[in-house]
Order: sequence, then structure tokens, then C-alpha cells
Amino acid sequence: MIKATQQQTKAHNRSLLLQLVYDRQQVSRAELARLTGLTRTTVSGLVAELIQDGLVEEVGLGPSIGGKPPTLLQIVADSRSLLGVDLASHEFHGAVVNLRGQVQYRYSIPLKGDAEVDPLERVYELVDGLLPMCKSPILGIGIGTPGLVNSEQGIVRYSVNLDWRNLPLGANLKERYHLPVCVANDCQAAALAETTFGANKNTPNLIVVKVGRGIGSGIVLNGRLYGGDDFCGGEIGHMVISDEDVDCRCGHKGCLEAVASSQAILTRVQAAFSSSPVLSQMVHSPQEVDLQVLINAYHAGDTLILSELKRIGMYLGIAFANLVSVLNIHKIVLAGSLVVGASDGIIPSAYETMWNRSLDLLGKEMVLETSRLGNDIVVLGAAALLMQAELGLV
Repeated sequence: MIKATQQQTKAHNRSLLLQLVYDRQQVSRAELARLTGLTRTTVSGLVAELIQDGLVEEVGLGPSIGGKPPTLLQIVADSRSLLGVDLASHEFHGAVVNLRGQVQYRYSIPLKGDAEVDPLERVYELVDGLLPMCKSPILGIGIGTPGLVNSEQGIVRYSVNLDWRNLPLGANLKERYHLPVCVANDCQAAALAETTFGANKNTPNLIVVKVGRGIGSGIVLNGRLYGGDDFCGGEIGHMVISDEDVDCRCGHKGCLEAVASSQAILTRVQAAFSSSPVLSQMVHSPQEVDLQVLINAYHAGDTLILSELKRIGMYLGIAFANLVSVLNIHKIVLAGSLVVGASDGIIPSAYETMWNRSLDLLGKEMVLETSRLGNDIVVLGAAALLMQAELGLV
């Protein structure tokens, strides 16, 4: 066993104190010493450094328990700017985020009509637009991208939708901006956002399934993001679950992504446009049907779209049954504008299929719900990656 150096021990203790201040909202030095077992002298010295670095501040006095009232400490949420980037949609979306996950500025780059432009150039354009909006020291750049990602090396091994293979995205961004960079699969980032900033904060076991142009899942086991042996855990979008003769961009047929993604339903609805009087009243041509139009038409009672949403729910339910049977996790959170905007058209069908395809005991205990983090979920997850890597906050 290799003994930790004095510097490593100090860094560990500093990170431990910062985590407690972050989690406790407001806490005294004496309470930090009690919770950690560190001496008051050690705690005072490390807290002084955190205050000097602008990460922690004193915010007044707490209640006295017989002596002098203790001085309370809290995180300075705006002490650092975090750049979170989401590359998983029809547009690249980014935001400047503080340490509490509060979005301070958003910026997007549409991708339509850019077939001949390298997506990496659009990433640079997005980051260039975010940097001037940072009002405090920049902690780094966090990226959530579709595809198979080696998070340790920041390499996108294969992204079907972006047509990237073995792209050293992290190294490219570090060389250009001279900032720390974290890169992860977008669905894994979404799962981290849900357990860091979402309604399922600190939930030990959780699956987040993100439905968009692609489909994937992020898995949290025992409070830790599960990546698998090659950082590709949760890649459910290219499981072949249908015998339909539907091509997927990965080269197979009948993948979950090919039959149940937002692009899949748009393609089917656009093809059946003439049979929908509701859609015909909203837009003039199939090409004008986008996700928001589709969601609006569903809420207006369009039977075609309801049928398609049930179909998506059925396919998702098949995937959920497999996840439940293998992992025995009781909660799945759905993310993505389609499943959030039309959840009551999708979830009942997903429930029914999942129950019919898994053991009663496993299926009946399952909870399906939608995320409350909206379209920022990947951006927030990318920011959480930075907090974890650079400050030790989880």
C-alpha cells in the first residue's frame, strides 16, 4: 500500500470540507470538525484557503448552544463559471452555469443546412459565444455528446449522428482554450444532472433515458455513474428490438433509435400528414412539422399522433423491461422534449409493455417519471462533470 503524501491528504481534506459546505447549505467550522473528525486547527486553515479562493464565504451567526454563536459558512455559487455544452440535438446548445446549477446565459447554434460544415467547427463557434458571458473565473468546459465516449481520455470513439470516429474532442478543446475539459456521453451527463441538481438528488440507483434524435440511457448505481468496462454502459439506442424493416444510421435494422426516436416519429407523421386534419390546420406542409408542432397537435386531440406516441411507448417499454430485469432499479426518469411534452401519451403504453415483459414483482415496483430539468439537462450534467473533476463535488 502506498502512503498518501501530505499534499494529497490536504487536497482530500479540502475537498471533503468543500463537499460538506456544499451539501449542508450553511454550516459552522465546529460542525465541520465534528462531521469530519479533523482538528479545529486543520478545519480553520483549510476554510481560510477556501475563503481566499472565493469558493466559500461567511454569512452570519448561527444559534448558540451555550457559548459564542458560531459563524456560518456557505458556498459562493457565483464564484465560478462553468461552460456546459449539449451536442445531442438538432442544434448545439450551451450555457454558462454556476455552482448551484443555475443557468446564467444560454446560447445555441442551429445545424440545419450545415451538412458540409464539420460539427467540430460548430462546437468552437458555440464555446466562442459563451466565453464572453462568463462573469467569474471559468472552471472549465463540460461536453455532453451522443455516441461512445472514452471519458477518461476525452475521445469520442464513435458518434453515429455526428459522424465522428476516434475524435480527441477533449484534447482539441484544451489546446484551443487552455481550460480544463470534461467529455461524456450525453445520456450519462443527463443522469449526473438528475442526481446533482434534479428532483432525484442523491438517489442511489437510477436510470435516466433520454429520447431525442438519438436514444440512450445513463445509469447510476450506488450513487455512482456507471460507465461499464469501456465507458459505454447504457447504450440502449442500438439494441435491435423490432423486426420492422427500418434502417438505422448505425447500419442495423430495427434499433430502438430507428423506431422510437423523435426523428422516427417525425418521419412517420410527416409521411401521414394528409390524414391528419389537426396538423393540416396548424401548418401547410409536412416539412413544417417539427417536434413542437407535433406536441401541440397531440394536445389538440390528433389521433394519428396519439397512435404514434403509443407506439413509441411500446418500444420504450420493451427496452425498460430489459433494463429492469438486468439491473433491478426501481426508477426510470425520462428526458427529452418529446417525452416530457407528451408524457401522458407515451408513459401508459411504456408501463403496460414493461409489465407484460418482466416479472410481476420487478415490473410492479417500477416508477416512470419525467425530468424537471427540461432542455438544460445535458448542459447541467456537463457542468456537474466539471464540479466533480475540478472541485471534487459529487
